[in-house]
Amino acid sequence: MSNAAKSGCLIIACGALAKEFVAVRDANGWSDDQLAVTCLPAIWHNRPDKIPDGVRTKIRWGKKRFKEIFVLYGDCGTGGLLDEVLKEEGVERIEGPHCYDFFAGHAVFDGMMEEELGSFFLTDYITRHFDRLIWQGMGLDKHPELRDAYFGHYRRVVYLAQIDDPALTEKAKAAAARLGLSFERRYTGYGEMASFMKQAAAAQKQD
Repeated sequence: MSNAAKSGCLIIACGALAKEFVAVRDANGWSDDQLAVTCLPAIWHNRPDKIPDGVRTKIRWGKKRFKEIFVLYGDCGTGGLLDEVLKEEGVERIEGPHCYDFFAGHAVFDGMMEEELGSFFLTDYITRHFDRLIWQGMGLDKHPELRDAYFGHYRRVVYLAQIDDPALTEKAKAAAARLGLSFERRYTGYGEMASFMKQAAAAQKQD
């Protein structure tokens, strides 16, 4: 397919961000033809070694079909390997080491860590799926004694809320209580993710 025949922009995203991606896209009136998304499994955060090659495969698929490609992933525990792939493929990603950073904003996130290094963060996605991702995913349902091994150095749960949903806030509070940690909620909205998507939408209109 020639470059002239390609159109639109593809965002390669973590599956944990799919709902938020659609919310931002719909709020801005972008169509799927303008800003498409393909996601890799959110559970790969437990196996970050899978992320670089998974993103590379998606990029090479996307290059045959889309004019622009962007990646909606932080480093996410790949130890710089994801950035090496993106450099080789000539594709840009959102800045930041993880979604907590780009939801809260880099300066704000750094401030929270300086305030309390022992902070465990929740997003809307993690809150919705806390049982599967954290409680069961880390084996705490069968071995609650592992709580101290995993969370003994944490002091608080910080819920970074993308939307105002009292039910989600209550779930986040309950998660903090189960972990034996204090609770704090900070509303972030979509943070730098929204700005990144606007940049991507603008890029596909330029050529």
